[in-house]
Amino acid sequence: MKLLHHSPSLLHTSTADERGFTLIEIIFTLAILSFALPTLLRSFTIGARGQAISQNRTTALYLLRFRMAEIELVGYPDIGEDDGEFGENSRFRWHSDVQEVESEELEGLRLATVTVTWQERGKEKSISMNTYFADRQMPQTQSGQQNQGGDR
Repeated sequence: MKLLHHSPSLLHTSTADERGFTLIEIIFTLAILSFALPTLLRSFTIGARGQAISQNRTTALYLLRFRMAEIELVGYPDIGEDDGEFGENSRFRWHSDVQEVESEELEGLRLATVTVTWQERGKEKSISMNTYFADRQMPQTQSGQQNQGGDR
């Protein structure tokens, strides 16, 4: 029977440097983590809060445009105030106000204002939009009829 001979250079011997981490290295690593971890967590919290605020404002803007489009579909809205919420248990509410614009030069002009409100971090936030509506069914004025007659 033949015996295998191993050379000493091929044998793997365990030295003190290869056994693992020392207690000093572990304590030093934990100290670095104890300083870095709270800062990282705070950064993630601030980022999440900013994202939620941005999402609320974007949602409010879309709902505001939606409500204004509903008023525009009427054509020439009635004067008065109205309010409601966007669906059941929605945290977003709306308020609309349509007023007659008092002007000697412009008749049949109305101003519609829509405001969307919501709760954000215990405070009420809002965004508003307004637009003007003209009565397209109003009879033409005397000057408009004279111009038409002069063009014949």
